Amino acid sequence: MRIALIRRLQRLFFLFSFVLVAGIVILAVRSVGFLLPRQVEQVTIVAPTPEQEIVPSLTVALLSGHAGYDSGAICGDMNAPTVKEVDVVAGIVELVRVQLESTGLEVLILEEYDARLTNLDAALMLSLHADSCILVSGYKAAYPFNSAIPLTERKMLACIDKHYAAQTGLSFHPSVTEEMTRYHAFRKVLPGTPTVILEMGFLGGDAHLLTQEPERVAAGITESINCFLDDVEQTE
Repeated sequence: MRIALIRRLQRLFFLFSFVLVAGIVILAVRSVGFLLPRQVEQVTIVAPTPEQEIVPSLTVALLSGHAGYDSGAICGDMNAPTVKEVDVVAGIVELVRVQLESTGLEVLILEEYDARLTNLDAALMLSLHADSCILVSGYKAAYPFNSAIPLTERKMLACIDKHYAAQTGLSFHPSVTEEMTRYHAFRKVLPGTPTVILEMGFLGGDAHLLTQEPERVAAGITESINCFLDDVEQTE
């Protein structure tokens, strides 16, 4: 009787020991599994091709004087066809746009009181006009009297004096008015946007150049803008 009881207790002890050891083994295997390095998914990084690279563009805003507002100066008599400043300027602005876009620049064409002038952020805002019908020759250029970046805008004036004068054969006319330096568009763009107004010539004394040779005028403006952008980029 006692022997049978002892054997039964031995069997229970053996069974309990087996279960205990098996549990310890399972826990040990799981612990090792946590410590082993897991398989890492491979991530392929594809570098953009030259065609996919995003290159920031420079935006040049051209304000076509009097567009969408009035005719500007009107010149003509019985011996000559009537010439409107707004039409002469618009034709030259279009030529400049084509030339600038061919070099990869982004061009924004604005009207005289364009709503997009408000807080305009651009590499340059250039307002183009043609002066009165008097028989005087020359171009005029100015930047805001209270400019926040006068040194930058003077670079544009220097480029005009160099390239526009060379292309058109015109000389600078000193009759820059307060109306030019306080031009309404100057007050609307962001302070960091360089702004310049250019009177390309007089509809009276420079009529032939402005109406019959607009390509020369446009080339002078385009070269002046490119000169300015290159100068600014080199100094940044």
